[in-house]
Amino acid sequence: MDYSKLIDEETWAFIRATDAAYPADAVDLDSAGQRRVYDAMCRVFHRPYATRPVDHQIAGVPVRDFAGDAPAVVYLHGGGFVVGGLNSHDDVCAEIAAATGLRVVLVDYRLSPEHRHPAALEDCLAVVRALGDVVLVGDSAGGNLCAAVAAQVPVRGQVLIYPGLGGDVDRGSYLTHAHAPMLTRADVLFYAGIRHGGEVPAPDPTVSPLLGDFTGLPPTVAFGAECDPLCDDAEAYAARARAAGGRAVSFTEAGLVHGYLRARHSVGRARDSFGRIVAAVSALAKGDWPYGG
Repeated sequence: MDYSKLIDEETWAFIRATDAAYPADAVDLDSAGQRRVYDAMCRVFHRPYATRPVDHQIAGVPVRDFAGDAPAVVYLHGGGFVVGGLNSHDDVCAEIAAATGLRVVLVDYRLSPEHRHPAALEDCLAVVRALGDVVLVGDSAGGNLCAAVAAQVPVRGQVLIYPGLGGDVDRGSYLTHAHAPMLTRADVLFYAGIRHGGEVPAPDPTVSPLLGDFTGLPPTVAFGAECDPLCDDAEAYAARARAAGGRAVSFTEAGLVHGYLRARHSVGRARDSFGRIVAAVSALAKGDWPYGG
């Protein structure tokens, strides 16, 4: 794959800045060390915000709560189920809240390897059940959790951002983009192993939502990054939801890489995609479907 043609210079600058803050050997650190490095990397791209969120608990789960109108947006962060939390994605949530006027609740779910699956999912389900009518938004591992929650609890809609949904790792984008910048196929397999304590789980739709029943799912807008082994998962999920009679659409963001939300202020393509993400959140919250069909 010739990434010199697919990826523009703005995105390469973002990749280089990420690599400088998050070296490849960070995966050799223990979980606490990985989290320190990841949080430090996120701070490189973190944007200050003027609002004052409240940190508290919902159903016993820590959250960072940005005030706004109903319905609430529940944001489930990425990080391979191992890293990330209230300080890694709060600026994204602040900007969603500011742009939409909606309440945004960032969930600090339990992480692996200390807490294996289904601990993270149980936390997310608890928050959503306590809040009731919500729109789900999640990136990467958080997109996986959104889809798993939406299969069990009625929600108003969901927005999935470069989600990993359990696609076949031996075909499609998992092979075409196996060595993509920012996330490789080997990385995907590594983090999947940590989630399950190194064991290979039996087929399970709460782990791999692409294996689940697609009937009755909420309206879904999924975003895949073109240069990402996970890219095909977004399109596959939307296609199966439509085949089951649901409303779903996917966008493949040209030339973008996994983790591009952090580039939304420095890369034009990422900025445009974030605009589409915010518009999707707003539309689903209103009960609108501006995508035809």
